[in-house]
Amino acid sequence: MSLPRLLQLHQESPAAIRAELLQNLQTPQAHVSPKYLYDALGSRLFEAITELPEYYPTRTEAAIFSACLPEMTRHLPHDATLIDLGAGNCAKAERLFEALAPRRYVAVDISVDFLRAALARLQREHPRIDMLGLGTDFSSGLALPPEAGRAEDAARLLFYPGSSIGNFMPHAALTFLRSVHAACGSAPGSGLLIGVDLVKDAVELQAAYDDALGVTAAFNKNLLLHVNRLAGTDFRVADWQHVALYDTEHHRIEMHLEAVRAARVSWPEGARTFAAGERIHTENSYKWTPAGFTKLLQDAGFRSATVWTDPAARFAVVWAQA
Repeated sequence: MSLPRLLQLHQESPAAIRAELLQNLQTPQAHVSPKYLYDALGSRLFEAITELPEYYPTRTEAAIFSACLPEMTRHLPHDATLIDLGAGNCAKAERLFEALAPRRYVAVDISVDFLRAALARLQREHPRIDMLGLGTDFSSGLALPPEAGRAEDAARLLFYPGSSIGNFMPHAALTFLRSVHAACGSAPGSGLLIGVDLVKDAVELQAAYDDALGVTAAFNKNLLLHVNRLAGTDFRVADWQHVALYDTEHHRIEMHLEAVRAARVSWPEGARTFAAGERIHTENSYKWTPAGFTKLLQDAGFRSATVWTDPAARFAVVWAQA
């Protein structure tokens, strides 16, 4: 049995990460990239969030795949290179293996260490599939190395489930999707299969991001501990509370951390005092209409889109042909 290959591409240096964090914390509207929500504890807390009754996206997307996969397989390429963006434990992509029989599986996440155990298990259970773990931060654009296979060899099915596209502002989503379109390559049948959260009632949306048990609050506040480790700051979790609100004009959930009292945060070279009520913006989650997202895909270069939703049209899975 062959072993999965693991390739770590360029990672930002600790000094560059620290400089980015400190710069963003000192802007008039302090903010931190949502990627810093996902340290080891943050990732476990997010897994817990997906089990909450208020958090509909994960189970709704899974239900769409369960109900619609036979129809999807008539659109999706078989014997393709399956490229899984933000693969994590690889479980979502694995559900496609039997139906699509990919020749190659490329699991992409920010670190190959996140992928090592999952890929080793997958390779044992699916020995005929060539597997590659690719460690890279694709949030600013996707560029695949030669190890992922030549773009003209086989169809490429890029897979981006879970509605993470909502973390991008619309102009950034367009830029990112253009890079994904380029990564699809030139082989016939290539395209993108993506999960998209849809516009819906504001009360339902806010509950999904501010659950009664406070798991999302813990997930958001854990970011402060991660920033402390990365940037040498001294945030006190007790000084901050979780805030989630829905911006109806821009169709987005915003997550913030709000100071419950005046809070001085220092680091070796400086400090900032946050007034009571002042916020640090930690995440956006944009919601789309099917028509609006289809238009975005077309603007990114994709030729056509097929949309599947749940009966209540809360969530969509979209296949976009390159």
